[in-house]
Amino acid sequence: MRRRHFITLIGAAAAVWPLAARGQQAAMPVIGFLHGASFEGYKPMVTSFRQGLKEAGYVDGYNVAIEFRWAEGHYDQLPAMAADLVRRQVAVIVTGGTPAAFAAKEATSTIPTVISVGVDPVQLGLVGSLNRPGGNVTGTAVLTVELGAKKLEMLHELLPTAAAIVLLVNPTNPNVESETRVVQDAARLLGLHLHVLHASTESQIDAAFGALVELRASALIVGVEPFLNDSRAQIVALAARYAVPAVYGVRDFVTAGGLMSYGTDLVDIYRQSGIYAGKILKGARPADLPVQQLTKVALVINLKTAKTLGLTIPTTLLGRADEVIE
Repeated sequence: MRRRHFITLIGAAAAVWPLAARGQQAAMPVIGFLHGASFEGYKPMVTSFRQGLKEAGYVDGYNVAIEFRWAEGHYDQLPAMAADLVRRQVAVIVTGGTPAAFAAKEATSTIPTVISVGVDPVQLGLVGSLNRPGGNVTGTAVLTVELGAKKLEMLHELLPTAAAIVLLVNPTNPNVESETRVVQDAARLLGLHLHVLHASTESQIDAAFGALVELRASALIVGVEPFLNDSRAQIVALAARYAVPAVYGVRDFVTAGGLMSYGTDLVDIYRQSGIYAGKILKGARPADLPVQQLTKVALVINLKTAKTLGLTIPTTLLGRADEVIE
């Protein structure tokens, strides 16, 4: 081989190798997004999550990629989905809801994980403490379970002569025991009969409303969790069909025609998850990122639905509303 030809080959290789190395270095980090519900039901939350990422300097498809995994109410599929994200060696796992948080926690102790749950994550064993999580998990804790008693009080204020109330919960959610206990305690203090009905499928939701009628219950509290949130169109339609006053934990139920909601803004929760995911991609350690506690809650009332149900909202309740839909 001639010396000039050899030098040319070396020069060409030297030009290619740095480009290849730069290509590897420029490979986008991947976020695994694990959720117990469906994309259709959580579109606004996904948009908010992307907004949080953008605020942290990351844009989906530009300098970060997102792998979505939706269980669509089948929580038993979450462990396999979490394991798949671990096999793919994603840079961060972001979860929505307690079932997904548990699945991610079981799947990895090393990949940084950002959770959002409606109960104390310390009590659940997901983190060591709120200020110093201490492991690979951090995220957001919101007031969900604790608000069950307040929802019951609101129904009692609206329907002071009601004797029996139904609480609808998903028995496959780890939150269910805590949520049920809180509302049961409040019912005893108010002298009310509380009937707890379970539903983890669409057909069970239908059956629960049939049971509600048989129990002659005057009103309904719907638990806050991914599957039931995802099923809001079905639940609101059944509440209208059976003329049952209901209070929910998510505003989207009320904009869909539900009577009242009292709870934390889910959209803001997912924005916070996006911000934390971005911080971790920049090098922050989950162990050093305190669990965010979102305590702001809002009461939303749909006056049109109240009129359809033949109800007059007490001025004391109406005066406390953060938003009134007419």
